[in-house]
Amino acid sequence: MPDERVLIVDDEPAIRKFLQVTLTAQAYNTIEAVSGQEALVKAAADKPDIIVLDIGLPDMNGIEVTRLLRQWTQIPIIILSVRGAESDKIAALDAGADDYLTKPFGVGELLARLRAALRRAAQTTSEPVFTSGSLKVDLERRLISVSGSEVQLTPTEYELLRVLITHAGKVLTHRFLLREVWGAEYGEEFHMLHVNISNLRRKIEPDSARPQFIITEPGIGYRLRTD
Repeated sequence: MPDERVLIVDDEPAIRKFLQVTLTAQAYNTIEAVSGQEALVKAAADKPDIIVLDIGLPDMNGIEVTRLLRQWTQIPIIILSVRGAESDKIAALDAGADDYLTKPFGVGELLARLRAALRRAAQTTSEPVFTSGSLKVDLERRLISVSGSEVQLTPTEYELLRVLITHAGKVLTHRFLLREVWGAEYGEEFHMLHVNISNLRRKIEPDSARPQFIITEPGIGYRLRTD
């Protein structure tokens, strides 16, 4: 059973109580904050393993809280919001959130998202070899193989794959990938990203029309599947 510490940030007492009861029943330890400022203080003082963060707080937006947290910590952050618009999800993920859950949500889905985010956080990106199904990437030697056959990538394709591996399992927005691979000045060059993803898929996917490894999150970005 888990014993990770979860920082719950929500100004609604009923939501905080629901999350506290739900998570405690699953052996999580909970810490609570009712504002963005209190969340920042408790994140630094209590060092939670994961943060469940409401987007609408009385003193500052949850997206701004995420940006401030990302200046000094990579603690997984799951955003909770009544806003289900694609633009809100993109803004939260671009700010550095790991996941986004729209209210109302099911207990099973929340717990699954928590487990997935904690698993990702536990993985060390320094491991030299990444595997997912038939895909194997030796990051130290820059060798890529699918089903035992070596695959040749361009430097840009390799860097794109490396960034996806570094954040494996997490949804990465188009802008994030463009900034990481090409630089901040390329943040709007979506066509360039789509072309390189397409080329990468043709080289590593058994069937590029039905990708198994690089999964499209419609309107948001891409996610590299993990076993």
